[in-house]
Amino acid sequence: MSDPSTRSGLYQEAFQQAIRTHQSYRLHPERGREFVFVAGELLTIPEDVDRVSRKLAQNNIATTRGRDFAGMARLLLSRNPDDIPEIVRLLRDPAQWPGERTPFVQPHHVLFGHGGNMHGNPGEPPRVGTPLAAPNPANSGVGRGVVVGVLDTGISATAAVDHPQWLGGAFTPKAEEVDAAYRYSDVFALEGGHGTFVAGVVRQAAPGVRIDPEKALDPNGLGTEEEFARALSSFDEKVQIVNISMGCFTQDDTASEPVRRALAALPRDVVVVASAGNQGTTRPSWPAALPGVVAVSAIAEERDGSRSPACYSNHGYWVDACAVGNRTSTFLKGRWELPGLPVDVFDRFAYWLGTSFAAPHVAGRIAATMTERGLTAVGARDHLLVGRPEFFPGYGVFCG
Repeated sequence: MSDPSTRSGLYQEAFQQAIRTHQSYRLHPERGREFVFVAGELLTIPEDVDRVSRKLAQNNIATTRGRDFAGMARLLLSRNPDDIPEIVRLLRDPAQWPGERTPFVQPHHVLFGHGGNMHGNPGEPPRVGTPLAAPNPANSGVGRGVVVGVLDTGISATAAVDHPQWLGGAFTPKAEEVDAAYRYSDVFALEGGHGTFVAGVVRQAAPGVRIDPEKALDPNGLGTEEEFARALSSFDEKVQIVNISMGCFTQDDTASEPVRRALAALPRDVVVVASAGNQGTTRPSWPAALPGVVAVSAIAEERDGSRSPACYSNHGYWVDACAVGNRTSTFLKGRWELPGLPVDVFDRFAYWLGTSFAAPHVAGRIAATMTERGLTAVGARDHLLVGRPEFFPGYGVFCG
């Protein structure tokens, strides 16, 4: 088996390459302040768009109005599209607005799935997993009547057939929600199968829940704030809980406004659970760090059953809960090929680690608590988390 640090480094380099080859994504590489953005797109709010446009024109920066989304106004730059971070810095400078309120501006950020890692700390591709035993029939009612929305890469076209006991009948298949999963032939993309894995983790914690998958990420685990907002507004069923195993860093660590607005549009009785990220930092990841979102860090569980904070997990004052991040779950058939690593051949189950897989366990535990105690989603969340001690400073309450 290859050295974990080698696997981690090669996996990170593969993500960086995916960004470099994407037509419109760019990485702002400033160490400790990295983020990924859409080239040539500047976001503001409708009430500020005219002022921002005029200021840019005064600086010889031409813009056109793009298609708005999630209550945001989009300005398109045809020249110097890679200069968005510098332009945002200019517009956020109060000295540019004497006697005026500084307008709201931000890049159009790119989110990424938290089964991997974009910015230089541990994160590994999946490994071949031992098949899960069939779910215990005695637990079939746990979570029944609860719908968990899963924003992710989508779900495998063969998920119900590959996993009839775990995922059969758990969701309504829709063509637009299928995870393309593969780079070519049966070779997985960087996060192909991520959403199917996450769905299985939810069902392990609450075997009776229904899953409503929505695709916000491509098979490499990348998606824009616009795609996030669209997916969040596209649920086919009435969801009580939403699991979001993804997030983004932002310029100056300012909260993502389109993500905030998209979440604010959900009914107030919906509980949102989001992974904290895998960079081993206290830097906030969005949407996890937003108020009202259950931010989930990861702990590592060893073979002897001992548990400790996972070295890769983000953590900090903004984290609410933690759960085991190294898990086996439902996956697909295919091959993992990464230059420098042996080829792994998967047969429907995988072992993976990340906050991506701690979060859906917490989502499933909230669903299970709803049916076990007759509580609303908000009541179940509070029962599990409120008034309990942290597992470890900055990691939140342990949710087993």
